[in-house]
Amino acid sequence: MSKSIKLLSLTAVAAGVLLAAGCDNDSQPQAAEAEASAPVVDQQAPTQFLPASDPTNQGGWVLNEMVSDEFNGDSLDKEKWFVQGENGDYYIWKGRAPSQFAPHNVKVEDGMLKLVSQWEPDYPFAYGEGHEGKDYAEFEGQKVPVTTAAVVGNKRFLNGYMEVRTKAADAAMTSSFWAIGYQQELDVYEQMGRPTGEGPLDISGNTLKASIHDWQPPAQRPTRKFGHKTKLDFNVADDFHVYGAEWGEDYIRFYLNGELISESTQEEVGEHWVMTNPMEIWLDSEIFVWLGLPTPEQLPATYEIDYVRVWQQPHPNLLDRAFYGFEGPILFEENPRPLDLVPENSENNDYQKFWAIDEASAKSLQRVRNEQFAKGTWSLKYTGGNSAVAKAVAPQGSLRVPAGDYEISARVWVAPEATAEQIAFTLNGDEAAIAAFDLGELARGEWVQVKQDFNYTDANTNDFMQIAVNDIENGQGVLYIDDIAIEQK
Repeated sequence: MSKSIKLLSLTAVAAGVLLAAGCDNDSQPQAAEAEASAPVVDQQAPTQFLPASDPTNQGGWVLNEMVSDEFNGDSLDKEKWFVQGENGDYYIWKGRAPSQFAPHNVKVEDGMLKLVSQWEPDYPFAYGEGHEGKDYAEFEGQKVPVTTAAVVGNKRFLNGYMEVRTKAADAAMTSSFWAIGYQQELDVYEQMGRPTGEGPLDISGNTLKASIHDWQPPAQRPTRKFGHKTKLDFNVADDFHVYGAEWGEDYIRFYLNGELISESTQEEVGEHWVMTNPMEIWLDSEIFVWLGLPTPEQLPATYEIDYVRVWQQPHPNLLDRAFYGFEGPILFEENPRPLDLVPENSENNDYQKFWAIDEASAKSLQRVRNEQFAKGTWSLKYTGGNSAVAKAVAPQGSLRVPAGDYEISARVWVAPEATAEQIAFTLNGDEAAIAAFDLGELARGEWVQVKQDFNYTDANTNDFMQIAVNDIENGQGVLYIDDIAIEQK
């Protein structure tokens, strides 16, 4: 089976790019308005794929090729996917015990990705190791030598519509489509074709369940904060269906065969809204012991994925919106992702880096969540009374600024009693600011957008931004900064 395809490249339609390091237009696509067109009917002609939820592309969606895959050919594209267990390498974990991921169970054939689960007593399991108090290949004194499979996307993306066409494994094994990022997880679905557990089950063969998890430290279970569970009129292992999720800045929508089945908004969810950072896609199968163990007679069983497609919409902000909204780290995806990088990790490494605030400035400046924010849930908070000048510095290489004319903007919230006088933005440690905003005449107690034009002539690959808040000596009051943007003039 071969699927003819003509992919609409993000880079081919990009208009005036100011790149955030490591994003390569994945989490921050900069594209001209995509042409709205219906799918081509002629099966012999190249096809521009469009979302099942928006087949005439009213949303101006652009396919992100870096995180999409048709699974044509006879091998997996390792530029796009990490195979759990290949060359002995595992990312985060070896699988949900008692099952263990094994690379030989990942297959690409017949135009599909196939993730196989098998009963393999002779497989060299990681005996003595486990997960959540359970050992691999064993459960409550009985042997459960089940190998399974997982692939993980190598690139992350921020917001978009993600879609798969899949058929679940016909066994007591999960078939899952999910994503994780910094302190967040989105389970588009966790399906089980034939659970063996007794009594009322959270997931059955005709259940579609989605979950959003908060992995902020201490990240103790239960981490699930909201989601949906829908009863279907079919078994997920009987045939292929199209499953989708549209992830916006402040909403999440779930689709089945192009039809909306559930929606949640940040306003409804409140402080449990966590999906503000780029995420990577996971496709895997696991054992959920609370839903019953698979039997040798059920295996081998195969989870089949026809395609993974992710579309995004052009955005006028040329900066990495998560990082410059203080939501999380800037990603340097040209460097290897650490194999032990769990979602709750906030350490600087070659793959992710955070705003730097020196010891003196830290008395006045800090990232805060769910206090005052313009977008997302985080912002940069300044508290007077400690230092006349407080600075936050972005990592080197977090900007790549071509020479040109730009507009920089930010949103600022100033308390009525605040004495801070100015917020200044500089690039690369220069003394001269590209923009400085006087706070004296600014409206108090509400979010105000400030903006200023600037010209930049020194293009290099290690650009970075510095934010300085200037206050009077022993000043008072608080202010918040959020949603920094740079747009090309």
